Amino acid sequence: MDNRVSLTHLDESGAARMVDVGDKSTTRRRAVATATITTTPEVISLIGQAGLPKGDALPVARIAAVMGAKRTSDLIPLCHPLPLTGVDVDFTLTDSAVTVTAAVKTVSVTGVEMEALTAVSVAALTIFDMIKAVDNRAVIGDIKVLEKSGGKSGDWKRES
Repeated sequence: MDNRVSLTHLDESGAARMVDVGDKSTTRRRAVATATITTTPEVISLIGQAGLPKGDALPVARIAAVMGAKRTSDLIPLCHPLPLTGVDVDFTLTDSAVTVTAAVKTVSVTGVEMEALTAVSVAALTIFDMIKAVDNRAVIGDIKVLEKSGGKSGDWKRES
């Protein structure tokens, strides 16, 4: 018995290909992802007060996240372009970090995990760009999918 996992994005010769999703059923799909930008308490204070030299980081990062989600198929090879029905972006500030959370929705034939991951990644990069004048040692990390719903594989939620 062959226990190897079949890689769907490779053809018989091993070449990359975009998976044909034409026969899949359209369902409501949702994915939530998160990313964290760790910085100094002083920078967190500037972010919270919209006092950064480049301006108010969070509204700019929110727009960047939405734009990133919409452009995922242009950035990630073999991703299908999807008609997104919603992108919600939230920020949580602690003493030393900003956590970006994005929830992405569609009614389509494939999931939106990559769109959610792209949204939080682009938002984190945008925040880094806006704070680098006051902290060029900030760290972007802990990028992950928190949950997904819809599709053949059903619902999934990361354990805390």
